[in-house]
Amino acid sequence: MGLDLVLRIAGVGILVSVLCTILKQQGKEEYSLLVATAGLVVVFLMLVQHIDELLSSVRSVFQLW
Repeated sequence: MGLDLVLRIAGVGILVSVLCTILKQQGKEEYSLLVATAGLVVVFLMLVQHIDELLSSVRSVFQLW
């Protein structure tokens, strides 16, 4: 989970910021907002599995279920 996930998230962030900057310079603010939203969704989808693992670990540590 370590550095690989952080680098993938950083890569998506850099790509989205470059695309948003280019689109804003071209006068396409609507598309820039869509690209930023899509980038956010992609990062959340990447994190869903790891959040599930975290919650499972918390449940097992505190013996909740």
